[in-house]
Amino acid sequence: MKYNTYIFDLDGTLLDTLQDLANAVNYAMRQMNYPERTIDEVRRFIGNGIRMLIKRASPQDISSNDYNKTLAIFTAYYLDHIADFTKPYDGIVDVIKTLKQNGCKVAVVDETGKVLDTTVVYPTFGEKQKQDAIAKLSQLIKKDNVRHLAIGNGTASRETEAMAVEMIHKLGGGVSYMIVNEAGASVYSASKLAAEEFPQYDVNLRSAVSIARRLQDPLAELVKIDPKAIGVGQYQHDMPPARLDAALAGVVESCVNSVGVDLNTASPSLLGHIAGINAAIAKNIVAYREENGGFTARPQLLKVPKLGKKAYEQCAGFLRISGGKNPLDATAVHPESYPIAEGLLTLCGCTLADIGTEKLRELPTMAEKTGYKALAAQLSAGEPTVRDIIAAHSAAQRCVGDEGPKTGNGTDRHCPQCGGFWCLCGYRCA
Repeated sequence: MKYNTYIFDLDGTLLDTLQDLANAVNYAMRQMNYPERTIDEVRRFIGNGIRMLIKRASPQDISSNDYNKTLAIFTAYYLDHIADFTKPYDGIVDVIKTLKQNGCKVAVVDETGKVLDTTVVYPTFGEKQKQDAIAKLSQLIKKDNVRHLAIGNGTASRETEAMAVEMIHKLGGGVSYMIVNEAGASVYSASKLAAEEFPQYDVNLRSAVSIARRLQDPLAELVKIDPKAIGVGQYQHDMPPARLDAALAGVVESCVNSVGVDLNTASPSLLGHIAGINAAIAKNIVAYREENGGFTARPQLLKVPKLGKKAYEQCAGFLRISGGKNPLDATAVHPESYPIAEGLLTLCGCTLADIGTEKLRELPTMAEKTGYKALAAQLSAGEPTVRDIIAAHSAAQRCVGDEGPKTGNGTDRHCPQCGGFWCLCGYRCA
């Protein structure tokens, strides 16, 4: 079995501290005129903290004041002699060196989440290794035209962040980074789903891919993880699993209905929540995307195996394409209503180029001046359809500026266009 995390207790597991503890105990015993203890006795006394150690080593009938005095003497002496005889157990140093060779796993993904490159670097193992890591990562950045770095917030996150800042400065800028919450990444990487997605990678590289994709589309990645592995604390373990799963499905469906799904980054797990798309079609969409590149227009979905016209009618309105050939593909407007949407824009003095801009936020005001009934009559459409199209155009939409964090210091997450805060879902500026 492979593991991606190793947790050790330092005292008594990695380090043999028994002799120094015994010396400190007996020093305190002598100062208090108590009987000294053998090293085997001290061995039996340890394991529940120094307070219990001193309680067990001291005579049973001592007062509370004498106990506290004994504890203070022990603590002061031990702090001054903590490393007199303490040393790692035999073989421990070699074990840690072997584990450290795992290093920091790196994955490069493109705009659709497809893995382009993987490597391992060692940025926290000394200056030479850090500079080697900077050189290796710089090559990948230039080779794959990397613009954003996602750094997991786990072990050595801040050290890796410091290396990233140094690297960006050496590159002359042009690259930004962000610290990404990696809660549940290890659970996903060891799951059956991850093994099916990336059979060629070990669990550590799968985690790296997941963290990179979380920066692109967090919902698409988080939906793959058992809710119990994401929650903070223990309360989620007290809930019935069925209720927890149902609550998660409700949240995902709410997000899908509110902001849609990015067709070029959505995972099969997320696509499976879209009307008309089952597990097989979801996998076919991703496979088509990886083979042919990102979708540039919604009608391309009809080329996906097993996705017929009926399924297309059901799912098209929920699947969004940013930067596609038709700006309407980035909205909630269904393709069958495109002629009505274009006619509405013309009647209100707007064009397709205005989609996603502040101008369309005024569309309801423009429509009210003309009158919804009048607009519907001119467009030969139902009034509810016209209202829905106007709502889709005027709603807060994904920022049309350069996506992601804008600076190389990893802290500026404000939209350069509207000044709003760039949300984790990537669809709204608050």
